[in-house]
Amino acid sequence: MKKIKRFLPGLLAVPLLLSIVFVCHGFDSFFFHRMTNAYFTRSLENDALTLHFTLADPESYGIALKNAALPVYSKEASLASAEFAQDFLDRLLRINPDRLKDQDRYTYDLLCSFLECRIAGEEFACYEEPLSPSSGMQSELPILFAEYTLRSREDVDTYLSLLESVPPYLQGLADFEAEKAQAGLFMTAADAQNVISQCDRIMDETALHAGSHFLQVTFANRLEALYDEKLLSAEEKAFYLTENDRILTTAVLPAYQKLGDDMLLLSGTGQYDGGLWETPKGREYYAWLVDRTTGSMLDMDGIYTILQKTFQKKFAEFKALCNRYRELTGNAPDFSLLSEGFPLSDPTAILSDLQSRMEEDFPSLAALSSESISCTIKDVDAALELYTSPAFYMTPPIDDLYHNTICLNRASTSDGLELYTTLAHEGYPGHLYQTVYSSLYASAQKELPIRELLSYGGYVEGWAYYTEQLSYDYAADLLGSADSRSAAILCCLASVQRDLQINLFSLLDVSLHYYGASREDILRSLTSFGLPEESAERIYHYLRTAPATYLKYYVGYLEMTALKNRAKQQWGEDFTPLRFHRFVLEAGPSDFTNLTKRLKEGHISERRMAS
Repeated sequence: MKKIKRFLPGLLAVPLLLSIVFVCHGFDSFFFHRMTNAYFTRSLENDALTLHFTLADPESYGIALKNAALPVYSKEASLASAEFAQDFLDRLLRINPDRLKDQDRYTYDLLCSFLECRIAGEEFACYEEPLSPSSGMQSELPILFAEYTLRSREDVDTYLSLLESVPPYLQGLADFEAEKAQAGLFMTAADAQNVISQCDRIMDETALHAGSHFLQVTFANRLEALYDEKLLSAEEKAFYLTENDRILTTAVLPAYQKLGDDMLLLSGTGQYDGGLWETPKGREYYAWLVDRTTGSMLDMDGIYTILQKTFQKKFAEFKALCNRYRELTGNAPDFSLLSEGFPLSDPTAILSDLQSRMEEDFPSLAALSSESISCTIKDVDAALELYTSPAFYMTPPIDDLYHNTICLNRASTSDGLELYTTLAHEGYPGHLYQTVYSSLYASAQKELPIRELLSYGGYVEGWAYYTEQLSYDYAADLLGSADSRSAAILCCLASVQRDLQINLFSLLDVSLHYYGASREDILRSLTSFGLPEESAERIYHYLRTAPATYLKYYVGYLEMTALKNRAKQQWGEDFTPLRFHRFVLEAGPSDFTNLTKRLKEGHISERRMAS
C-alpha cells in the first residue's frame, strides 16, 4: 500500500502547553485531546504533500496550509524534530492513562510506544536510505505527483507549487547522502549508478520535450476533468498546462539531473557492499528497523526461530499436496494451468467475486456507511514499471474514503490466479477494505486523528498478506465449482509455494543483515530453492537494498495468525472469524504488543460483565 514516506524532516514542534495542567485531577483527557490535536495540526500545516493525501478538506479539521512546498532536509530541522519527539513523549508521560476513556487510552499507549521507538532510532539516522535503488524517493515522488488528486483550482495551484519545490527537496536528499558518505555509509558504486540511471529514465528529457511524459499526460487528464466539471475555464486550463510544462522542463528535470551528478560525485565513497551487519552499528540498526517495521513482539532470535519452524511445517505441507496432485492426475504440478483459462480476468469482476466470497467472515462496510465505495483500477505508466511493485493501493484521505485507486504493474502481474490474489491483497478483503473499514469506524467513534500519523507496516501488510492467503481458498472454491478438483488442489499448492517463497526471503533477509551471511550464502540458498541464477541475483540485491521489507509482510502475517490463535483460545466456542476480523479492524493499525494487550484486556472486561 502506498503511504507517503515521511523521511525528511520529521514532525514539527507544537506550542508548549502549561505543565501545571498535567497534575490537575480530571483534566488528563481534556489536555490529551488538546496535545494530540495540536500535534496533528502542526505536523500537517507545513507539509502540503502529506496534508493533501491525508485530508481532502483540511479546513474542516481547522488546518490551514502555511507552506505549499516539500519539506527540505537539514541537520537543524532533523535535530529540532528529534527534540520535539522527546519533549512530546515527556509530556505524554505526565498524563495518567487510567483517567482516559478506553479508545483514548489505546491511542495513548500507541503514541508512547511509537515515540519511544522513534527516539531509539535517532542514533541510526545515517543508516536510513531515502534514495534506495529499490524504492527510493527518486521513484516514489513522481508516483505521488501522478496520483495527486485535483479537486479544485486551489489544488492545482498547490500542486504546481509543490512541483516547483522539487529542486530544494532533492538537494536536501543529496546533502543527506553527503553526510552518509562522510560517515562511511554511502551506498555501493553500482547502487549509485542504478539511482543515476533511474533519474535519467524517470525524468526522460525526450518525453518531456515531446509532451508525452506521464507527469504531463496525467496532469492534462486531471485538468480536463476539472474543466468538464466547469471548475476551470478554457483559458485557465491552457495556462496551467503551460505552467506544468515549464516547471517540469526548467525545474524538475534539472533537479533530477543535478541529483544524478551529486550521486556520481559521491560514488565510490561507500565502504560496505554486503549486509548491514558489516557496518559499525548495523546489527543494532537492523534490529531496530525490524521492530519499527513489523511491530512484532519477538526479538531477532525469536523471529528467526519462528520463521524456520514455519518453513519446515509449510514444506511438509507442500510435499503432501504434491503427492496428492500426482495421485489424482498422474502428473507433476503445472502452475501455468492457473493462468490459462482462469474463470475471471477482468479486475472489476474479480473484486466483485472477492467481495461476495468474504461476506460471511468479514463485517460489512454497509453497517458503517450507506454510501457506495468506488475503486478505480489503472495501469502503472510504462516509465515506472521497473520501479514499482506488481500492484499498489493508494491510501485515500480519511475524509474521502469513497474514492479508491489500485494501480497494477502489468509488466510484473500475470493474469489468472496471480491477478486474483493480487487484487485480494490490494482490494478486498485486503488494503482497500481494511483502510476504509478501520477509518469509517474510527470516524464513527470520533477517535483522535493523530493515529493517521502513526505508521504500522506489520499490521497493514500483515493483514493484506493474511487476506491474500485466504483468497487462495476463494480461488480454489471458484475453480472447484468449475468441476476441476485438480485445479483446486493446484491452487492450494500455489498458496503454500507463495508462503514458502516469502518465508525464505524473510529468513535470508535476517541472515544477510543480522547473522552475517555472505552474498554467496544467499545465492546458494536461492538457487537450491529452484530460482534461476539471474533471479537469485536480483532477489539478493533487493534484500540488500531494502532490508526488512519482506519481514513487514511475513512477520506481520505470522503475528496476525498468532493473534487469531490467541483469540480462539480466549473466546473458546464464541470464536468466529467474523468476530476476530471485527476486533482487528476496529482496533485499527497498531503494533502487535498493544494489539495483543487489547485482546487480553477485552477478555477481562467480558468476564467482569459476565460475572
